[in-house]
Amino acid sequence: MHQAELLAEFIQKHPRLTVLTGAGISTDSGIPAYRDEAGVWQHKPPVQHKVFLQDHYARQRYWARSLIGWPRISNAQPSAAHHALTDLQTKGHIQQIITQNVDRLHQKAGSETVIDLHGRADRVKCMSCGADYSRDDIHHRSGAENPDFCGFEATARPDGDADLENIDFHQFRVPDCEQCGGILKPDVVFFGDNVPKEKVFHSLEILQNSNALLTIGTSLMVYSGYRYCLRARDWNLPIVSLTRGITRADHLLQLKLDAGITETLEHTLSYLGAE
Repeated sequence: MHQAELLAEFIQKHPRLTVLTGAGISTDSGIPAYRDEAGVWQHKPPVQHKVFLQDHYARQRYWARSLIGWPRISNAQPSAAHHALTDLQTKGHIQQIITQNVDRLHQKAGSETVIDLHGRADRVKCMSCGADYSRDDIHHRSGAENPDFCGFEATARPDGDADLENIDFHQFRVPDCEQCGGILKPDVVFFGDNVPKEKVFHSLEILQNSNALLTIGTSLMVYSGYRYCLRARDWNLPIVSLTRGITRADHLLQLKLDAGITETLEHTLSYLGAE
């Protein structure tokens, strides 16, 4: 309750608030986070962008494991934390949400001004002709063409992947573009790739016109998120973090809330409602 009161006071003092969210806000929706509270990987690192494009076996492995991992994201529903941010946005406390997540749960919760910094996992694009597909359609097509791979069980990962090991993926038929036969890739920024410049510039312009930055559920270990804290520091914008454990930006924070995300946001709403 004390943490929520501090956050409510911060929000009241900074009405033009930009919010940056990470994987920690989606754990209550059943999607696991990349890192633990110490900032250490909880799974093997995700596939690299260059490897995915250059190695056919890497694509076989990715899409086969996706048959297990994708339904976890596709079926996930917004948590109370997502709905709390929507309420804060509706009440005018938040001007922009920038998310590092690709699960679209902010949009499912009703938030309207959301920048998907790393793309969206529910779409698939052809790397050759740019054709756009529904991830669900590609998922069903992959399952129909690879029935022998549909019966495996494994722990889902945060990016639509799964911890399926010791399997020979050479017989997996990778879905190709129906228009040109090109390589299909989820419309997300894989590790080793860059966030599109226009998206970075647009989101930084919004941050510069804010009067504070609130980061939620992110360790900020990845530079694409950490950069917003660096810019906020350069622009003398106060920064508050709500997450469990350490963050890369701890030395930049004006307020650090090491607390549960959902309960803190719900109590924060209560305080602001009372005011």
